[in-house]
Amino acid sequence: MASPDWGYDGENGPEHWGKLYPIANGNNQSPIDIKTSETKRDPSLKPLSVSYNPATAKEIVNVGHSFHVNFEDSDNRSVLKGGPLSESYRLRQFHFHWGITDDCGSEHLVDGAKFSAELHLVHWNSAKYTSFADAASQADGLALIGVLVKVGQANPNLQKVLDALKAVKNKNKKAPFTNFDPSVLLPPSLDYWAYSGSLTHPPLHESVTWIIFKETISVSSEQLDHPECSHKIKSPIQKPEIEKPGFNSWVK
Repeated sequence: MASPDWGYDGENGPEHWGKLYPIANGNNQSPIDIKTSETKRDPSLKPLSVSYNPATAKEIVNVGHSFHVNFEDSDNRSVLKGGPLSESYRLRQFHFHWGITDDCGSEHLVDGAKFSAELHLVHWNSAKYTSFADAASQADGLALIGVLVKVGQANPNLQKVLDALKAVKNKNKKAPFTNFDPSVLLPPSLDYWAYSGSLTHPPLHESVTWIIFKETISVSSEQLDHPECSHKIKSPIQKPEIEKPGFNSWVK
């Protein structure tokens, strides 16, 4: 899903990704600024079906620029269906994008507004492909849920994740992380915007159906500045905005 020759600053930062990955200049790159006045309500869309089995939670990994919580994805115990998806997508991992300050951590914007952080839950099309690696570059290969995060009340459902970071302080460090249902991190309302986009970091494949929830979740400023993660979970500089007047977006 990623390559070693990129980063979030300096000569291999987002402003230089296009030199190594020409698809960075493609027509369906993410993230985007969601213009709510340009979204279209599609009554044919079904409600989302999110079914996560806590037993599939496997490990937490420090990947250097962030952390991933990985899940067992050899079967359909944790899947995403419905909404804009015509098939079943297995949960692979989730991660956060958090910023240097409390007001600029999200990748997606809504009407020009940034948010404190953004949670991504990564799924792959298990009905059509045999592995995440096979699906990652295909147009219908991936489905990502994006949850926008605001600073407010502390989020007790996030605390287990934050506590686990103590065991993975160094890059490439792994630790068991089990018995966790990531649906507790989702907002009460699953109303969403959806659009066809890309991975937000190299290799930037335009293979993602993005599902961005309209309702935010909250974290406290103390959680956002957690000492075990604040030094390594930094949101990338927003890629140059891609103008998408009338982009193909839906509202549930």
